[in-house]
Amino acid sequence: MAILQDLTEALAKDVLDAQDELGDDRFYEKVSKILLDASPTTQEAFMTAVRVILAERRARKFLEGSLKAKRTGAAAPMAPRDSVGH
Repeated sequence: MAILQDLTEALAKDVLDAQDELGDDRFYEKVSKILLDASPTTQEAFMTAVRVILAERRARKFLEGSLKAKRTGAAAPMAPRDSVGH
């Protein structure tokens, strides 16, 4: 359902922006609980959007840090190791 994805993506973006402003790195969990009480389907779509946005932010930070290091001659950031040691 397109409306579900559109609404939850917009809400996730707004909540994460508010979270940054509030200085509460778990604010999205509070909103998630409200959604869960009203609609588990909406809550799951919201949490998926939150996870995607947070993952993109982390990846972008790593990308930008890597490029900055290359351009300035600094040490590149370390990529996290996965659970099997790669």
